[in-house]
Amino acid sequence: MPSPEIRQRVQERLEELYQRHLSRDEPEVASYYTPGVGYHTPQPLAPEYKRFAICLATVDGDVYCAGDHDSPFALQSLSKVFVYGLALEIHGREHVLERVGVDPSGDAYDSISLLFDERNNRPYNPMVNAGALVTTDLIANGEGVAAGDGRILAALRRYAGNENLTVDEDVFSKMTQTSDRNRAMSYLMRSFDMIGQDVEENLALYLRHCSVHVSCRELAMMGATLANSGVNPATGNRALGNSHVKDVLSVMLTCGMYDFAGQWAYWVGIPAKSGVSGGILGVVPGKLGIGVFSPALDEYGNSVRGVQVCEEISRRLGLHVFASEAEDALLGSGRPRAT
Repeated sequence: MPSPEIRQRVQERLEELYQRHLSRDEPEVASYYTPGVGYHTPQPLAPEYKRFAICLATVDGDVYCAGDHDSPFALQSLSKVFVYGLALEIHGREHVLERVGVDPSGDAYDSISLLFDERNNRPYNPMVNAGALVTTDLIANGEGVAAGDGRILAALRRYAGNENLTVDEDVFSKMTQTSDRNRAMSYLMRSFDMIGQDVEENLALYLRHCSVHVSCRELAMMGATLANSGVNPATGNRALGNSHVKDVLSVMLTCGMYDFAGQWAYWVGIPAKSGVSGGILGVVPGKLGIGVFSPALDEYGNSVRGVQVCEEISRRLGLHVFASEAEDALLGSGRPRAT
């Protein structure tokens, strides 16, 4: 355990990082997303647009937070990470690979133009909607929404260390009303035998795990669980078998940031996943989980502040998978990044 002095220094550096990014102008913001309504051009003082939090959770169970870290938000596409892990746990790598690939699509997360890999008759990867509909189908395993919902919620609770995680029924209801694109994908995939016969049940289960609410603090702990070889650092409970953690992190690194994944790998270089609610989950294997929440989105559907914060943390701590050493010391000197 770190000494109180070290913990205080880490917290101060995190607060400095938070305050600096909070006050930054964000001219490249494209929108923010409301379930059931869609994307909006943000108003300068809109409360939902201004929410912001950063959390770090270490593999030793220490958590450092700044900002609105206990304010809940829907997982949205962040849930794809954990659903993929659960599908691997239930069916094993080889069977899951037969149903969904691991290649970046180079397209938007909800694209229909490049829906699947025709050569292998499967979606490109589990981090886009088409692939997540397949992994959802694998978890339901023909047993219906209730059975699949129970499995997924139990897994998410183990990752977060919170037995009270639940589906936000209002978000679920709103998303159900505006899911024509996902419905179209599902029926097309069913025609190619990629998913089971009950499209509507599978779609409902998919939307339910996207509607589970977490806080930024919990998101960081979910990342720390992956960083800790699948064991929650706070509870000691295993959320994912160690043999599957590598598979999940590999796909996060190459496919987790929509069609921004290549730039993310180049500039940040850690496994990550984003969601249109404004969350970004980062994992530094053997070290820590990173959670950032800010609903203002860029043109790729990623949190603007989230990308900026993760890039700075990676650069200053030397977290990039190919970095040899830190360029600066986020938790040492605390010098602001040059702008």
